[in-house]
Amino acid sequence: MRELDYVRASDVEEAVALVSGDPDARYLGGGTNLVDHLKLGIARPARLVDVSRLGLDGVEEQDGSDGRVLHVGANVRNSDLAAHPVVRSAFPVLSRALLSGASGQLRHQASTGGNLLQRTRCVYFQDVSTPCNKREPGSGCSAVGGYGRQDAVLGASEHCVATHPSDMAVAMAALDAVVVVRGPQGERRVPVRELHRLPGDRPDVDTTLEHGDLVTGVELPFTDAARCSTYLKVRDRASYAFALVSVAAALELEGDVVREVRIAWGGVAHKPWRATAAEEALTGTTLDEDAVRAAVDAELAAATTTDQTAYKLPMLRGATTRTLLRLAGKDLS
Repeated sequence: MRELDYVRASDVEEAVALVSGDPDARYLGGGTNLVDHLKLGIARPARLVDVSRLGLDGVEEQDGSDGRVLHVGANVRNSDLAAHPVVRSAFPVLSRALLSGASGQLRHQASTGGNLLQRTRCVYFQDVSTPCNKREPGSGCSAVGGYGRQDAVLGASEHCVATHPSDMAVAMAALDAVVVVRGPQGERRVPVRELHRLPGDRPDVDTTLEHGDLVTGVELPFTDAARCSTYLKVRDRASYAFALVSVAAALELEGDVVREVRIAWGGVAHKPWRATAAEEALTGTTLDEDAVRAAVDAELAAATTTDQTAYKLPMLRGATTRTLLRLAGKDLS
């Protein structure tokens, strides 16, 4: 690590001013991702602005523009959020996604805002001795033609095939969460589905945020579908492993007919992937195994695989089918 300045901001306004006015400054929250990158030489800021003591650590119900929401402060620890009684009862998909991520020690340190903004764990991004367009724009993508078992199958580009690593963000995509952002021009709200971006020809740009924008919280809308939701993560070992594929789903039935369904996938794209084609195919239909598999196939029509990633498609089909049938109280045949 090279020497750098460290500043502890006293309030949100000061933090935003310090970072927005310095192109070499970065926010420091829980640090579980950024500190690793400092050690590896991936991130080389000249100044860190500590935002971990700004009081953004509350979880409370509020009136939103479209109804009641649960406001989660950006500094709420992943372990605390997973255990919060309202999250467990009204947003079980989020609690289960958080508990499936990393280790207990890391969950106790990681923050809500930082988890949303964590960067890919692509092995070539992590290895500064190899070309990587995400780390060094224009240097090339070592993952194309290299080790690619974890690579994206949806929305990738010739410049980057990395996947987004967060479990929490996948759950929030299924919940239609809204990210509260404070920037130099004031506060605004960004739907989480519009926060992360596909790589295109700028894979080094992970989100739609501008330099200096600070995530101060997340709003979760209370819905019937959110109360009937869950998360399934498929990985190489039972803990401390990133998703090969994951499924966050929320379901509201009227009898056996799907009134509302939300499906988000992890481990398959540069961002949490909202499976809108599958949702549209299922809405208004009787929920059964054949209907779910057909809906998943409709979503996967745009998928691109290699010999190393072809396994993800049947894995997604099976995981999504199992998840939705369980929410409906049904079993696989």
